[in-house]
Amino acid sequence: MRLLLALALSFIAPLVAQAEEKVTELRLDNGLQVVVIEDHRAPVVVHMVWYRVGSADERSGESGLAHFLEHLMFKGTKTMAPGAFSQLVAAEGGSDNAFTSYDFTAYFQRVAADRLEMVMRMEADRMVNLTLAESDVVTERNVVLEERTTRTDASPEGLFSEQMSATLYLNHPYGRPIIGWRHELEALNREAALDFYKRHYAPDNAIVVIAGDVTPAEVERLAKEYYGPLKASEHITGRERPLEPPQIAERRVIMQDDRVGQPYVIRNYIAPSRQSGAQDEAAALVVLAQLLGGAGVNSVLGRELTVNSKTAVSASAFYDPTGYDGTTFGVYAMPAPGVSLEEAETAVDAALAKFLEDGIGEDEFRRIKAQLTASEIYARDSAMGVARRYGTALTTGLTVGDQQSWPEVLQAVTPEQVMAAAKKVLDRKQSVTGWLQKEAAQ
Repeated sequence: MRLLLALALSFIAPLVAQAEEKVTELRLDNGLQVVVIEDHRAPVVVHMVWYRVGSADERSGESGLAHFLEHLMFKGTKTMAPGAFSQLVAAEGGSDNAFTSYDFTAYFQRVAADRLEMVMRMEADRMVNLTLAESDVVTERNVVLEERTTRTDASPEGLFSEQMSATLYLNHPYGRPIIGWRHELEALNREAALDFYKRHYAPDNAIVVIAGDVTPAEVERLAKEYYGPLKASEHITGRERPLEPPQIAERRVIMQDDRVGQPYVIRNYIAPSRQSGAQDEAAALVVLAQLLGGAGVNSVLGRELTVNSKTAVSASAFYDPTGYDGTTFGVYAMPAPGVSLEEAETAVDAALAKFLEDGIGEDEFRRIKAQLTASEIYARDSAMGVARRYGTALTTGLTVGDQQSWPEVLQAVTPEQVMAAAKKVLDRKQSVTGWLQKEAAQ
């Protein structure tokens, strides 16, 4: 087994260098950052506009506003009727959509390469010329409220996740739901949306990421023609968010809902994210999540809980390495029939304690590293995926160079770094543990 893993790594490592993206970075006079990722395998292009603003940048009392504005951005401009943007993209055989996170809002189109000029012209237009009729605002607010009803209020898992985040963060706006609290959503209006738009939507607060069958010279020409004339904003002052204080006490959330199909226990820890020029700790946490619960029964939690003790039907660990102000690391277990949530939590803690005591097996470490390296290579097969990774990195404080070096940083992680990161992050004083279960019988 050790020989096979060594051979696998010897073949995979050179592929990382061979698969490196061909990336060009430009910056216009108005501050707009443009990133071009060439991929000439098919005459298709992905065009994305990322704004360095998300739900964590909302003012107190206006939760959901960033996502609400994302919806309203499809309601027309001074030269384009409501809905016309998506209709034109679809008429040319393309697709478009948008998404909002804590740290960014992004809009994208996937079109034939010779339609790039069209979508660049339209995105530049709505970056500065959005118009909102009161009727459109009311209609779209109802759409967002229905979205919240369907995805959160009608789902015990959605409500539970919302409560977990609100409990984990004592002061930081990461504790607010991206879609917004219902009572604050109901109060959002046209004035608030336009004010948010004027404060945050501008070329010097945006990144255009283009991936596919394009050349840097062509993109630069089009960017200067359509985005170049836009004026930089006078309102962009950087991100000013409330800071999270040191956490000194673990917290618990116990939620009961008769709609719960299968109870589970979950714990989220405050964790560091990738930092520009210092990505080692985040890379170690990526490896840790894979070791603990990213490979089913071949991971620590899966093996200990579902195979050895049979206290759970599934167990996992998870970690998102990107986040402008940090991120979270989590572990999860769904108890086997007849096993209580308390027993499942005890089994999770026992497995974590055993891992911290025993350390990492050499063969297991090699296997996880090979899987992660292969996953990085496969991810580069999608122009959309590549564009999304660069956009996420750049809107969370990283650089093009940081993103390009990330696979090599992952490869360089050592068992010692993983164990150090585990001992630092798996601290219950900076965590919240949650139980989701059916309502107790009366």
